[in-house]
Amino acid sequence: MSAPQSRAAEALRTALRAFGRLAVLTLLIPAGALLAVLYLLSFLLWGCLGMVPLFPLATRVVRAAAGAGRWAAGHWSQVPVPVPYTPRPALERTLHGWFWTGHDYHKNRRFAGFALKLRWLWNDPATWRDAAWVLVDPPVGGGLAAGPVLLVGYGLYGLAQPVLADPGPGDGLGYGLLPLPGLFGPLLGLLLVSGGLALAGPALHLHGRWTRSLLGPTERSRLAQRVEQLTEIRLDATEAQAAELRRIERDLHDGAQARLVAVSLKLGAVVPLIDRDPGKAKQVVTDAQENVTQALQELRDLVRGIHPPVLAERGLAEGIRALALDVPLKVEVRAELPGRAEAPVESAVYFAVSEALTNAVKHGDARHATVELGHAAGLLRAEVADDGRGGADPAGGSGLRGIQRRLAVFDGTLTLTSPPGGPTRLIMELPCVLSSPRTSSC
Repeated sequence: MSAPQSRAAEALRTALRAFGRLAVLTLLIPAGALLAVLYLLSFLLWGCLGMVPLFPLATRVVRAAAGAGRWAAGHWSQVPVPVPYTPRPALERTLHGWFWTGHDYHKNRRFAGFALKLRWLWNDPATWRDAAWVLVDPPVGGGLAAGPVLLVGYGLYGLAQPVLADPGPGDGLGYGLLPLPGLFGPLLGLLLVSGGLALAGPALHLHGRWTRSLLGPTERSRLAQRVEQLTEIRLDATEAQAAELRRIERDLHDGAQARLVAVSLKLGAVVPLIDRDPGKAKQVVTDAQENVTQALQELRDLVRGIHPPVLAERGLAEGIRALALDVPLKVEVRAELPGRAEAPVESAVYFAVSEALTNAVKHGDARHATVELGHAAGLLRAEVADDGRGGADPAGGSGLRGIQRRLAVFDGTLTLTSPPGGPTRLIMELPCVLSSPRTSSC
């Protein structure tokens, strides 16, 4: 197949895929209209009969439908729609046993929790944007989806005209409303099918943009989410820094400090032994020298754990290559970095890769791993893949959560793929700008 034919076949497959997704969205129009009617009915029952529990229940159903709409926009229309909901506040209890609902106090925990949930849903702007989407999407979003589908369906009817009974003018539906003699009917049908398929992709993308316009976060909610995210990042960074300081203190106290104290005691015992027992004094000095050597090695290991010298001197790629030599499995490192990132970014990626390789050995029983480093579109990308048993889950251990916390400090992301049986792939991306090799600190 030649290149033009290959491109035409790929374009046809893309159009058919988009048309199929539009057909599914078209079939869901009645369900969306029914949901809109039920949602309005729940408001009427709440306002007229005081059936308050219907509002949280209906809102929950609508949020589920809106979540499906966001998923379709992101995966089908390639228009990502972030979740805009404000976090649900926690129920707080005072020292006197009362529960705060955000408006007043209640003694009963269940009633206070329901009042807090009701107030949260009512005050969340995303609740009302979901409501507007439920009411308006069937005619607007449904119209965007149904347009190409109707064109293709009407066109197929025209293509079938030669094998169908010829309807008289004004008889029946379809092309009977526009009688065309001879082959003009199939020709028009072919044009309509081609036009519907050509419009399928743009219509699907426009449908996704329409969904994002109503279901996406507003500027206010984006700022609120950003503030919350930065607060969590600050807490995680503070906790990580405190944990790192405790680790350094523990290693110094249990390692180098203890050995240096032993050296001091041994050297203090050498003085009276020099004249009385030179052989034993020599042995004590030898033992002290071994302790000093071990203490120096522990200090080197400690410094390497804080910021490896090879990372500071030669950059991220060489630092990870040196790291790979110390890992008890075969590691292949492929790096294409035209420059160097800032030192904190390099350190974060280095230790994240180190943690990933440690997990591959410790929990994945891997025998081979690959590390790929690259930079494109303002993102520093590091991918770690291993042939272990898979099944890695951030909720199941602190290692992956630690990597997420490291990257989150720099607005980085971690994407994990680890099916049971393997392989495991971790993709880490951090926004950063690389310095020129000529102006690099290395």
